[in-house]
Amino acid sequence: MTSKPRPRAELRVSHQEREAVAERLREAAGDGRIDLAELDERLERALTAKTYGDLEPLTADLPDNRPPAPPPGPPAEVRGGLNGAERVGRWQVPAKLIARGHLGGVKIDYTRAECPWSETELEAHGDMGGVTVVVPVGWRVDTTGVEPGMGGLKDKTADSPHAPGTPLLKVTGTGGMSGITVRHPNRWERRKLRALGGEAR
Repeated sequence: MTSKPRPRAELRVSHQEREAVAERLREAAGDGRIDLAELDERLERALTAKTYGDLEPLTADLPDNRPPAPPPGPPAEVRGGLNGAERVGRWQVPAKLIARGHLGGVKIDYTRAECPWSETELEAHGDMGGVTVVVPVGWRVDTTGVEPGMGGLKDKTADSPHAPGTPLLKVTGTGGMSGITVRHPNRWERRKLRALGGEAR
């Protein structure tokens, strides 16, 4: 007899998830949505939260107040070619980006990107080289528009909570031979982010 899965509210949260909520609270205080006393109280609760039930209520009353986005331009495209390609570091996220793995593969890293959109699309085609997508903790990701193909789809962000005010990344396309992987930063990438001053929003 298998045991029932625990309710989400009882599952443990990570350091990254605590920090994402803490940053959202600091932004809310800067906007005048909460006062300094409430900020101090919520920050203490956020940084000591053990479960999603402790953490998620702290931003439940904060709206998604991202500024209006500029008019969308034509889709940008990244091609893997023979040696691979990547879009990393500080870059401006377009309304739609196309990534084609070809033979060398493509890595699209949103962790330090500037995204003015409440919703942005990544059309990914794994081809022979595959496509790896790295998103900040707190971003919402929708991969229902992906055809897995032979290489498949691995969405390692599916169980992560999203933070208010963060974009929705809609991933579409096909897995091809080598597939599409969507994940948060790994240990090495997190260490590099801390050295560079953290993730963009």
